[in-house]
Amino acid sequence: MATLYLQMTDKLSVHWRAHNNVYPRKFVLSPALRAECLKCLSWVPDARVRVTTISEKHMGVPIEIDEPSPGVMVALDGTEMALQ
Repeated sequence: MATLYLQMTDKLSVHWRAHNNVYPRKFVLSPALRAECLKCLSWVPDARVRVTTISEKHMGVPIEIDEPSPGVMVALDGTEMALQ
């Protein structure tokens, strides 16, 4: 279930290693991927601590929602790295 979350975290780690710990520009997700990400974050053993909205950031990186996006991370230099 946490696949998208792990993919985003992996791409972020790769970017940090390649760019001396500098953050990428943003993640761009489609509404469907946003919903999948919300599912990843909403599984919490304690029902009192459920996530009901997705954060505007993933580990400090802004998340942008764009309908046609296949799910990418936009690197510091503007290149796009596919999440899946």
